[in-house]
Amino acid sequence: MDEVKRILTPKERRQRNHDEMTAIILNAAREVMREQGVAALNLQEVARRIGMRAPSLYHYFPNKAAIYEALFVMGMRMYRERFELVLTRYGMTWDGLQRIMEGYLAFALENPELYQLLFERPVPGFVPSPEGLEEATKLLEVARRAANESIASGTLQSPVSAEETMNLFIALMHGFTAQHLANEPYLPLGSGRFGSLIPLIIELLRKAWGQDNNPKK
Repeated sequence: MDEVKRILTPKERRQRNHDEMTAIILNAAREVMREQGVAALNLQEVARRIGMRAPSLYHYFPNKAAIYEALFVMGMRMYRERFELVLTRYGMTWDGLQRIMEGYLAFALENPELYQLLFERPVPGFVPSPEGLEEATKLLEVARRAANESIASGTLQSPVSAEETMNLFIALMHGFTAQHLANEPYLPLGSGRFGSLIPLIIELLRKAWGQDNNPKK
C-alpha cells in the first residue's frame, strides 16, 4: 500500500515555499554571476529572471551580501562532500591525490562562479560570516587530518610536514586550475596546456620524493 503523505501544517507549507523560492533565487544568482562575473551580481537582474519585483527579494535575502554568503556556504559544503568522497574511496595515496586534483579542476569547470567565490577574492568587501568560515575550516581540518594519518602510516612518504604537504598540493592544484580557467575554460578535464598537467605533477613529485610506482594503499 502506498505510504500516506502527511498533510503539512500551514507553518510547514510556508517554510517549504520559502525554501523553494530561496533555491530559485540562488540558482538565478548563479546564472547571473556565471554570465556577467561574480562581482557583477545585480539583484534587479536576478528578480527579472524569476519574474519577481526586486524589493520582493528582501523577503528572502536582506542584501546582496546575504546571497553571496548563502552561495559560499552552499558551495563549500558541495566541494567538501566531493572531497570527502574521494578520501573515502582512495585515501590520501598518490592515486587519491591525483583524484583530488582532478576533482578540484572538475568542480571549477562545473561551477566556475562558486569556485571563484570560494577560492578567490572576486567580490570587493565580501568576507564570509563565521558560519561560512566554519565551513571552510571543516574542509581544511578534513584535509589536514587525512595528510597527518597518511604520512604517519607511511602511505604517503613526504619529506616535509603534513601541513606543508597539504599547502603544497593546494598551491599546485589552485595554480593549474586558475590557469586552465583563464586560458582554456572551454576544454574538459585532462586536456589543454594546464588541465593535462595533473599526472605529470604527481609523477614529478613521486620521483623527487624517491617513491616508486607502487605506493602503499
